[in-house]
Amino acid sequence: MLRGLISQIVTEFFFPHCSLNRIEEPGNKTMKQFFAIVILIIGISALACSRAQSARSEEAANRASDVSQPSTQEIKSAAEKPVCTLTLAGAPDIKGLRLGMTPEQVLAIFPGSDQDVELRATLAMPPSKFGVSGFVIRPEKYQSKEIFSGITQITFTLLDGRVSSFSAGYNGPEYSHVDKFVAKVIEGTNLPAANAWEGYVGMDTQLKMLKCAEVEIRAFVGGPGGNLNYVLMNDLVAAKKLKDRKDKANAAERP
Repeated sequence: MLRGLISQIVTEFFFPHCSLNRIEEPGNKTMKQFFAIVILIIGISALACSRAQSARSEEAANRASDVSQPSTQEIKSAAEKPVCTLTLAGAPDIKGLRLGMTPEQVLAIFPGSDQDVELRATLAMPPSKFGVSGFVIRPEKYQSKEIFSGITQITFTLLDGRVSSFSAGYNGPEYSHVDKFVAKVIEGTNLPAANAWEGYVGMDTQLKMLKCAEVEIRAFVGGPGGNLNYVLMNDLVAAKKLKDRKDKANAAERP
């Protein structure tokens, strides 16, 4: 509509011989030309503004589309990341220590530990109401200390009398990046390379995790000389069982 009005004004003002209007008096004609110019300017300005607003709207829509839709490269990278299907049966061991072991099986790896009064007292304690218990082994105290050289202590957590997780603490060495530690941990195992492990946000150079079908493994480096380095292995099946028990208990306590 606006374009039609402008077209009509242009025709009548700049090409008066094409107009079908009757011949008017000179004074009226001058006044009409003045108003025609004013209307023409307003019309052109409005049309330009409309086009600018349309362009801005289209640009904003394109930007929103770019933000909301991941790039093909991002989708491809996510799809290419390997999925760990490791189960408990295929989980690796750390110098013979495995998830699912009984306390007696653990002690057998550390000759002399069955005579440790403090350790026996800990093992004699009853588990929690959810079936959780635990104990700590310090390899340097026993005959197999050479096999566990560099490991200061191993903390075991049990669910229903079987190892559901254990953490081996190392006394170094110091690593510049956790990937180098992961490379040592996975030697001789079927575990994927460090680039398949997830970095912990904010601690990407220190902590990495590998979450599989039934097992989770964590590797951490830190402390002076690497004295806080550790590897943790966690039974996800046992962890879910424990969570279900706690959730059921909490639900029963609600009024």
